[in-house]
Amino acid sequence: MTGDMAAIFGEFIGTMILIVLGSGVCAAVNLNKSKAQGSGWIVIAFGWAMGVAMAAYISGFMGPAHLNPAVTVAMAMTGNLEVGLVFPFIIAQMLGAIVGAVLIWLAYLPHWAVTEDQDAILGTFATAPAIRNYPANVMTEILGTFILVLGLLAFTQNEFAGGVNVLAVGGLILAIGLSLGGPTGYAINPARDLGPRIAHAILPIANKGGSDWAYSWVPIVGPMLGAVIAVLVYQVMV
Repeated sequence: MTGDMAAIFGEFIGTMILIVLGSGVCAAVNLNKSKAQGSGWIVIAFGWAMGVAMAAYISGFMGPAHLNPAVTVAMAMTGNLEVGLVFPFIIAQMLGAIVGAVLIWLAYLPHWAVTEDQDAILGTFATAPAIRNYPANVMTEILGTFILVLGLLAFTQNEFAGGVNVLAVGGLILAIGLSLGGPTGYAINPARDLGPRIAHAILPIANKGGSDWAYSWVPIVGPMLGAVIAVLVYQVMV
C-alpha cells in the first residue's frame, strides 16, 4: 500500500493503537480486579505518552501519523498536508478510535461486570472534568492543545537523530498530562474522546451509565481552537 491510501490507513491503524494503549492504561488503573488498579495519575500520564509514541512509531512509515484531527487541521493550515486529505484523515482517525475502544472493551471484558463505578467506566473511554465549569474546561483544552501543536511545529525547526523526534513527542504529551491533565483529563484530541465515547454509547458494557454527551463538545471545540491559535503563534515566530 502506497501514497494517500497508505497515509489514510496509517491514521486509522495508528489511532487504533493509540486508543488501545491509552484507554488500556485507564482501564488498568480504574477497573476493579485489574492488577494495576489504583496505580494513579502518573501511570495514566506515562501510559498515554508512550501510547502516542508507540502508535506513531508503528504507523509513521505509512504517513505523517497525526492521529489527531486537531493536528491534521493545523498541518493543513501550515501547508504540510494537502487540504483534500483533511477529511479522509479525520474519518480514519475517528474509525480507528472507535475500533481501539472496542478492543479495550474486549480485552477487559470480565472487569466491567465487577466494576460498579459508572464514572470509572466512562473514564476508561472518554474524558470528564474534575470540576464542571465549561468556560474553564474549554480553556484547559485550548491551552493543552496549543502547547501540543506549537511543540509539534517547533520540533520541525530542530534536528533530531533518526526516530528520536517521536520520543520527543511522547515527552511533550507526558508534560501536558502531568501539568494540565488534572482539570479535564487532557483530551487534546477530538478523536481520542469522541471515538471512544461513541463506543461507550453503543457497546453492551456491563454497569455503564450515560455517555455524558452534554460535555462531549468540550474535547472537540477546545482542541480545535487550541490548534488554530498555535498555528497563528507559530507563524509569527518563524
